[in-house]
Amino acid sequence: MFNTGLELLNPTDWVGVLLRLGLALLVGGMIGFERELDRKPAGLRTHMLVSLGAALFVLTGIQTGIVQAEPNTVSRIMQGLLAGIGFLGAGEIFAVSRDRSEMVRIQGLTSASAIWVSAALGTAAGCGLWFMSLVAATVTVVILWAVKKLEANWLDK
Repeated sequence: MFNTGLELLNPTDWVGVLLRLGLALLVGGMIGFERELDRKPAGLRTHMLVSLGAALFVLTGIQTGIVQAEPNTVSRIMQGLLAGIGFLGAGEIFAVSRDRSEMVRIQGLTSASAIWVSAALGTAAGCGLWFMSLVAATVTVVILWAVKKLEANWLDK
């Protein structure tokens, strides 16, 4: 395991809380910045808030001692987050009105997925999983940016 000052991420003192919430803002901001550059409706602020909110829910469960009293609490918090974020993500997906071919075009799946990942990153940050948060955020940005470039160059031709 990583033993590089994890005691600083103690969820019960103010330094640990600040570091976890700061990490949540950072990883959410990484995703949001990429979405902002791509001029998507859910950009920097949205992803930072989603990630921060997820971290707050997890930290609230830890801080109030619910987790020690009921070991499945974090699991339940994550289930609630997943359901709530599903509604937010659904708002990003919309059907474009039918054209003459009677086909419905769906847009916003990647943006909805990015919101979902931002919530997962915030949850991991709230749990103190800093390495996982940073690696997953980096991989997500690579997927959103580099894979889009590959799609544009290879698949659209």
